[in-house]
Amino acid sequence: MQKKLDRIAKDTNFFLKRFIAKQKKTDLVVAMKYGLFSGGKKIRSKILVDIGSLFNLNYKSLIIIGAAVECIHAYSLIHDDLPCMDDDSIRRGKPSAHIKFGEATAVLAGNSLLTMAFEILSHSNLNFNEKIKIDLINKISESSGHLGIAGGQYLDLYYEHKKVSERKIVEMEIKKTGKLFSFCCVAPLIIKKKNKKDMKKFEDIGSDIGLLFQVADDLIDYKGNLILAGKKTGKDKKKGKATLISLLGYKNTIKYANKLIFKINNKLKKYGTKSKNLSETLDYILNRNK
Repeated sequence: MQKKLDRIAKDTNFFLKRFIAKQKKTDLVVAMKYGLFSGGKKIRSKILVDIGSLFNLNYKSLIIIGAAVECIHAYSLIHDDLPCMDDDSIRRGKPSAHIKFGEATAVLAGNSLLTMAFEILSHSNLNFNEKIKIDLINKISESSGHLGIAGGQYLDLYYEHKKVSERKIVEMEIKKTGKLFSFCCVAPLIIKKKNKKDMKKFEDIGSDIGLLFQVADDLIDYKGNLILAGKKTGKDKKKGKATLISLLGYKNTIKYANKLIFKINNKLKKYGTKSKNLSETLDYILNRNK
């Protein structure tokens, strides 16, 4: 599993470095690279490759789409760490972008990474017709804005120190984390021009995977340590964050996560052994950094 993740991370970073190198250099690129090449595991790209393999899609094309996803993810982390958001000074074991470069530069670097994702998906490097490219850009835009990451972050901040129902917590975590995973799961179906019913099925699978990822992240915050997590832990409780742990308790949240894995695997039964890579990724997500 780790070798597969390392290969995808290496190939994704190689594409991104070449893509940036071909652009006109600006002073902002240093901060963008800092947020982009900070040692992330590239789990979203791994999910994209796992789903893509179910439909026999070209690996290089999936890496390019994954590169766009990683730009969006990096932007969201840079902005999440800002003092006006979650106010985190450490990310992946290093000073957060706003600590390293200042708040204004961090905001602009995040904005630039967000827009670079659209450049990548519309570029000639991606050998799809214009309709497919537009559909991919449309879906990733939806996953990133008020219906996705931005909207989820808003709710995350709004729900602090409030009594929140399980339904609302799940809705918030799916927006904050699940929507980008949904894009990773539905992008291969957009490329294969599948029907709306199949697309909805895989979008839902992506939402469940994103929810699993967020639950695992909350578990790490609850019981993990700074060295393994690469960021400060115990923050959620201090800030009164609305999480499934705060509502259900630690042990019941682990049960909830295992039920999610069972649910996702059950939906992929028809693909047989071709879904083995994805099943391994799900187990990795839950058990990482424990």
